[in-house]
Amino acid sequence: MADGGWIKLYRVLLDDDLWIDCTPVQKAVMITLLLMANHKERKWIWQGKKFSAKPGQLVTSLESIKGKAGKGVSIRAVRTSLTKFENVGFLTNQSTNSGRLVTITNWAKYQEGIEESTNELTGNRQATDKQATTNKNVKNDKNEKKRNSQHSRKREYADDSPEMIEAVYLWEKIKGNNPEHRKPNMQSWADDIRKMNQLDHRPFEKIHKMIDWSQQDDFWSTNILSASKLRSKYDTMAAQANRNWRPHKSFQQLKTKQPAWADPNYVAPAPKAASPELLASLAEKRARFAAEQEAIESKKGNDDYGKVSSQPSNL
Repeated sequence: MADGGWIKLYRVLLDDDLWIDCTPVQKAVMITLLLMANHKERKWIWQGKKFSAKPGQLVTSLESIKGKAGKGVSIRAVRTSLTKFENVGFLTNQSTNSGRLVTITNWAKYQEGIEESTNELTGNRQATDKQATTNKNVKNDKNEKKRNSQHSRKREYADDSPEMIEAVYLWEKIKGNNPEHRKPNMQSWADDIRKMNQLDHRPFEKIHKMIDWSQQDDFWSTNILSASKLRSKYDTMAAQANRNWRPHKSFQQLKTKQPAWADPNYVAPAPKAASPELLASLAEKRARFAAEQEAIESKKGNDDYGKVSSQPSNL
């Protein structure tokens, strides 16, 4: 790690999804890694071997990161943070013979110009305090103008623009599921909606429907918490939504028409009057059944009487 110097830390980091999703400890580890990274290529010899690190890289250890991150940061928290940052593409992380090589992704994009500024300040260390202060102010003015120029080129979306309307709609749905969810940068969300429409060629109507589906699904409603996440997971969710809504073939084959009596409003028809022939037939069957029962009972009584008569008397 280079001694002294400084790094760029833009305020837009506060609105970044990664920063919002990080715990306080993970944020401390993130800033520590940015401060530990080399701002220019560095070479050294250790135990007779030559080593080098490019800008944005640092060769370190979990223990070293833990110590520099400050009180309350554990080895486990450092390891968890590195895994999280690597999964989202913030850095790459690999073990080497001399320690752990961490590479900050896109370091040059966000930290360009540091070497030039550092050399300028180093060359003027013996100048008067007044001159150093003047140079610093001039540099700050240049940086401020550069940032203002960058912001002026950013798109701004009106409240009635389709991009902003869908961004606000997504936010309202997320807030409906979790009233305590922090309000995002709506301009940033609207820009992600624009990318979905212009770059991914998705109509606003389909984006609107996907917002509804994602926030009604038990799994995706806890994962789609930003417009950028909606964009990155759109294809996955679309495939799942189509699969869930497609009627199953076997179900269609088993589906049959319900009988009339299964209808909750079914009214049974009035019974029909029996014909004279049917009544006569039933009376005949009833009489025949009664005669058969009487014969059975009579036979049973005679059998019981015979058993009693055949027994010797003890009197």
